[in-house]
Amino acid sequence: MADRARLLSRYRELVLDELPRRARAGGWVVTADHCFGRIVLDHAVRGRWYDVLDRRRSPAFAQLDDDQLDAAVTLAERIAAEGDPLLRELDAQSLAWRGKQAAGRTRPA
Repeated sequence: MADRARLLSRYRELVLDELPRRARAGGWVVTADHCFGRIVLDHAVRGRWYDVLDRRRSPAFAQLDDDQLDAAVTLAERIAAEGDPLLRELDAQSLAWRGKQAAGRTRPA
């Protein structure tokens, strides 16, 4: 259980603080913490997170099983390491799962 607590803590640190801070400083396509959450959660469950997790139960990331949580943290770490190019790909897929297009974004999400 200690591993899960560590992963939950790291998820919060990355998605709520580190990634948005780096994104604002670097002019990434996405800068808001809730957008990072959407992208990471979607990829952890391989689709729209709210089709798999209960959007009324907060926080959504705490509902991930251990494998999904590990994948979410691993992906967030990759975003931190690779930055905007990877983030653009992941955001485009996340938006595609919602029937939206990422191309032509004029303002950060």
